[in-house]
Amino acid sequence: MAIRALFPTRIYHAPLATRRGARFDRTLLDECEALAASDAAGARWSEKHYLGGYTSYGSLDRLHLVSSVFAGLVRRLDPHVKAFARALEYDLRGRTLAITDCWLNVMPEGVVHSLHLHPTSFISGTYYVQVPKGAGALKFEDPRLSRMMAAPPRNAFVSVPARAGDVILFESWLRHEVPPARFAGERISISFNYAWNHK
Repeated sequence: MAIRALFPTRIYHAPLATRRGARFDRTLLDECEALAASDAAGARWSEKHYLGGYTSYGSLDRLHLVSSVFAGLVRRLDPHVKAFARALEYDLRGRTLAITDCWLNVMPEGVVHSLHLHPTSFISGTYYVQVPKGAGALKFEDPRLSRMMAAPPRNAFVSVPARAGDVILFESWLRHEVPPARFAGERISISFNYAWNHK
């Protein structure tokens, strides 16, 4: 008897390690804190759509184009995204991968980011800048859930713990969320999308 895995759902999880990683992360954290403190438009958007927290998604969603620090992050992300795309076995001959969106998220205790996906993108992900102990994990939904018509109960979610300095990548169609959690401090992350283009 043989059992094969067909069309598996893959997640990429790795440290974003560089020789100057600690110094870069401190600079990135400073940039994130300064942005969250000064982005009045983002604060107003977050009051309606990101209750209790802050995100630049509704105000500055292309941070790599306005900040050299975020542009530096993208240079560090690019090799990871290319490695993940190769592992997914897509035909990328004559095509390039490029970041399209990049935004900041600040989640204090109790803030939730409800179940969603990233339409019109190919690969999405998150880089964790600061993660207090007990902060919320990234929770993925089984993409077959709506098709399990007569199946008995099973766990349809997998949670991947957030750790500072790590990058998590996934295909943009995969639904995910950050459930509320109890912790002290702020969970600071940078989310992003990549798309493919013809050369």
